[in-house]
Amino acid sequence: MSRIGKAPIDIPKGVEINISKGNLVTVKGPNGQLTQQCDPDLSFEMEDGVLTIGRPTDQKRHRSMHGLYRSLISNMVEGVTNGFSKELELVGVGYRATNTGQLLELILGFSHPIMFAIPAEVKVETITEKGKNPIVKLQSADKQLLGQIAAKIRAFRKPEPYKGKGVRFVGEQIRRKAGKTASK
Repeated sequence: MSRIGKAPIDIPKGVEINISKGNLVTVKGPNGQLTQQCDPDLSFEMEDGVLTIGRPTDQKRHRSMHGLYRSLISNMVEGVTNGFSKELELVGVGYRATNTGQLLELILGFSHPIMFAIPAEVKVETITEKGKNPIVKLQSADKQLLGQIAAKIRAFRKPEPYKGKGVRFVGEQIRRKAGKTASK
């Protein structure tokens, strides 16, 4: 039995889960509403504020879907109650970030600024303090969408291994390389 798949999902107060035919799972909470289409072979049971997911057989496909959809639904419940956030740090001389609404403007050492439209489900905030690297804060109830947006922003200028310049997650460790050594 899948350790992740058989773990029950506790439903906090204020969160409503609706499972329609065809296994379309809808989770509503204080931070919004998320939906996920689940595998039709899986079965769902709700009792006393606890959701459990079952699988029909021990086939490899059923075992993998069991753990996957349990994790996705658990992340949906966590997202509509508390939400998720990621912080990106811009390391480099002259690197800046500003936002006007959902439009993020990044200056990353290219000949032109990068204009990036953030989806409405993700809240964006930029922090610029003197003497510190600019920070881009992203918040959303959807963990998957948040990760995709953060990865796209990081891909504009990945941290390079010699000086560590680029866009990185706050707290991310960059493996550094030694530069060239001068020869005689």
